[in-house]
Amino acid sequence: MSNVIEEKPRDLLTFPGGLSHHALQALTLQEALIVRIPGFISAGVCHLIARGLLRQGYDDYLNAPAVGRIGMSFFETGGKAELIDQYFATALPNIRLLRNACAPYQCPIDVFRCVVDELWPSGASLQSLSGRKMFVGLSRNMRPGAPLLAHHDCFARLAPHDAEANDLLMQMAVNIYVNVPQHGGELMMWREEITDAEFLRRRGDKYGMDIEPLGPPDIVVKPQMGDLILFNARKLHAVAAGAGSDRLTLSSFLGFRGDAQPLTFWS
Repeated sequence: MSNVIEEKPRDLLTFPGGLSHHALQALTLQEALIVRIPGFISAGVCHLIARGLLRQGYDDYLNAPAVGRIGMSFFETGGKAELIDQYFATALPNIRLLRNACAPYQCPIDVFRCVVDELWPSGASLQSLSGRKMFVGLSRNMRPGAPLLAHHDCFARLAPHDAEANDLLMQMAVNIYVNVPQHGGELMMWREEITDAEFLRRRGDKYGMDIEPLGPPDIVVKPQMGDLILFNARKLHAVAAGAGSDRLTLSSFLGFRGDAQPLTFWS
């Protein structure tokens, strides 16, 4: 395995040489739970993009008010028709909004989408749902002192009657880090994979599960500015509270339906 740093088998693989087909397959073949690409975006560009994002301003999640966001996550719809309509009505305008916030630099999610399309033999494209293009590129702002509760991600829960949401073999999370706190802000993951029904029962009326009852995480990764990190989003994961500065990311999901099928992006 050349030019790959193996932290622990089936846990974390780091690819210093950049994003590659091998890096994507490390996840789809379950050779690793987390893949890290250091320096996907240069530190200098990260500083300038972070300024643009903060100038644009962040609104709070509808169902996770401790977390700021630019754009609307499909998670926020909760499967409600009126919120789903709002999501699709703002999907393409929000993609353009993020591009403008990053200007004159390329939006890092656009760069990621282009590279993945080039690397994956069957290509990659923006996810559609019932004939409507989805949003991609959600930017999150986790302010100092605010953790992200433990959760997993399940496309099918939010669109149970759409074939496009129910035929995934793997749902990968993608995060590009344009600013990181001096302390904290680690990605935490547990190897346990629970059913969605069990997750909903255990989270109660919160968007996620409290971290402490889960015990120590199996994997802890401290992101660095400019990192691209991909991981299996069906595993329970959380983010530790940071201190010192905001934790700014641009994010996406990446849907895998088989080696011969295109990958898809959405947020």
